[in-house]
Amino acid sequence: MIQKTPFYSNHVSLGAKMVDYAGFSMPIYYNGINIEHNHVRKSVGIFDVSHMGQLIVEGLNVLQFLQKITTNNVSKLTIGKVQYSCMTNENGGILDDLLVYKLSEEKYMLVVNASNTEKIIAWMHKHNNFNLKITNITKNRGLLALQGPKALSLLQKITEYDLKKISYYSFDFIDLLEEKGILVSATGYTGAGGFEIYADKGSINKIWEALFKVKDSGLLPIGLGARDTLRMEMGYCLYGNEINELTTPLEAGLSWIVDLNKDFIGSRILKKNKLSKKIIAFELKERGIARKGYDLVNDKNEKIGYVSSGTMSPYLNKSIGIGFIYTNSLCDNFFILIRNRKIKAKLTQFPFLKNN
Repeated sequence: MIQKTPFYSNHVSLGAKMVDYAGFSMPIYYNGINIEHNHVRKSVGIFDVSHMGQLIVEGLNVLQFLQKITTNNVSKLTIGKVQYSCMTNENGGILDDLLVYKLSEEKYMLVVNASNTEKIIAWMHKHNNFNLKITNITKNRGLLALQGPKALSLLQKITEYDLKKISYYSFDFIDLLEEKGILVSATGYTGAGGFEIYADKGSINKIWEALFKVKDSGLLPIGLGARDTLRMEMGYCLYGNEINELTTPLEAGLSWIVDLNKDFIGSRILKKNKLSKKIIAFELKERGIARKGYDLVNDKNEKIGYVSSGTMSPYLNKSIGIGFIYTNSLCDNFFILIRNRKIKAKLTQFPFLKNN
C-alpha cells in the first residue's frame, strides 16, 4: 500500500508529477526541475517532506542511549538545538543519517530517512537496554521545508515571533497564525537557507494554505527532483547514493559528525581509520551527464571508482558529480564511462556552489 502525505491532494490539484518514493506517493516536479531549482536559489519554495520519519525517544537514560547508537556527541546538544549525525552498524557502515532534536533533558526527536524508518526503529529497539519509550509519530504529523533567501520574510508574515532568534540548527515552538506551539527549525537540505516546520496533520495543512495566501510572496511548490539537484550543488550526501551500510562516515567525508573520543556502535572499526575509498567532487570537461553507477576509469581503462550522484547543475549550468575513488587510485584527472565513451573529468572541491 503506497502511503500518502497530508498534502497529497494539494500536489495532485497543482498538477505535480507523482511517483512512488520510499513507499510514499510524492511529487517529483510541478513546472520542471530546473525552474523549481533556480526559484529556490533566488526566491522561496516549499517542499513536502512529510515522508521523513519522526521518532520520539524519551526516558531517564536517553542521553546514554543516543551516545551509544549515534556517531556525533549528543552531550553537546542543549535544549532547542539540532545536531546532524548518523547511526552505524558494527562494521562502521552507515545505517542512516539523521537529525537529533533535543526537546528536553529526557526527550529527543530523531528525523530519519523515509526508506530507513522501520529499519532504524528496529535497530533502536534492539539496543534499547535503558527502558526507554520509542514512538513513531510520523503518521500523525506533517513536515514542510520552506527554503530560499526569501523564506524568512515569508514565514515572518504569519507569526509575531522574531524568526531571527532561531539560529542555524536551532529550533523553537512558536505560534503560526492560529496554530499554537509549532516546532520550527532553521534547518534544510538545499543550502539556500530557510526553515523546516513540524506539526500535526490538521495544523500543517493550515500552515501550507496560510503561506500560499501571502500576497506577492513568490512562493512555489517544489518537488523532490529539485531537492536532489539542490543538495548535489552543496555536496550533501543522500542515503542510497553516497551513503549506505557498506560505506563508513569517514569514507563519505562525514568525519565532522563522528566523535571518536566516545564509544558507539561501530566506533572500534572507525578508530582503525582504514579507508577503502574516498568521496570526491568532480566536473565533466566534455559534454555529458554522469549518472549513479557509472564507472570512473583512468587513461588505461582501469576502473578506479564510481559515480554516486550526478546532474547538469541548473544554477551553475555545468555537469557536476559526486563519486568515490578507491584509495589506491587517487588522481586529479580521470574519465567517466558514459555509454562506453570516456568523458574527461576533473576533481573539484565541495560545495560546487560557493558562497551561497
